[in-house]
Amino acid sequence: MVRKVMLITGAAHRIGAYIAKKFHAKGYTIVLHYRQSFKQTQELALLLNTIRENSCLYLQADFNQTADLGELVQLIEKRFGRLDVLINNASSFFPTPVNNFTEHDYNDLFNSNVKGALFFSKACYEILKKNRGTIINLVDIHADKPLKDYPLYSMAKAANKMMVQALAKEYAPEIRVNGIAPGCICWPEEKISDSIKATILSRIALCKKGKKKHIFQTLQFLIKNTYITGQIIQVDGGRSLNM
Repeated sequence: MVRKVMLITGAAHRIGAYIAKKFHAKGYTIVLHYRQSFKQTQELALLLNTIRENSCLYLQADFNQTADLGELVQLIEKRFGRLDVLINNASSFFPTPVNNFTEHDYNDLFNSNVKGALFFSKACYEILKKNRGTIINLVDIHADKPLKDYPLYSMAKAANKMMVQALAKEYAPEIRVNGIAPGCICWPEEKISDSIKATILSRIALCKKGKKKHIFQTLQFLIKNTYITGQIIQVDGGRSLNM
């Protein structure tokens, strides 16, 4: 049995780890990318390989340096012989008040949200083309409307959104490129007050926070429907109606 292979960037925890587990359960061979979260990634890979032998590989890459990405893709091809899906999930997220951000902040946010996804897509082009694969970027609803105190993050996600559309045109017809723009799915890792959470929820048309399963369901849809490219689906419970 030939199993399809999926590469997920930023797969150590949160949505990335959830996606890896769910698609692994669906029969995919999984390649986990991480930048610094070695222990978490190693533990996840061990779990998946225990469930099904030789079904998971993990690779480290720092998006400040893109020269090694081609070698990583060669490792995937040598190990599994194919790549069917690239999910560009890796993302830094932190506030950068407009008069206080630094060049380091800029590089971190743009490298993780734009540069990494772009150069990983470029590196994966030939191997994805062989099996008419697909690329899916995790964008953000704030690619359209900026989030207060997060100007650099919002700008980077806007560039990520344009990347989806630009690569869809450049890579057609062999490779489809789409995106998902999550709304309130996971609370930020930095703690926020209950009152702020309540305010956010009050602006969501469906009046509730989303779940990681809603991102997984949308990924399944975009992978399965082979007549969609260049599109970004907002999975936000209607939050974008009130932005």
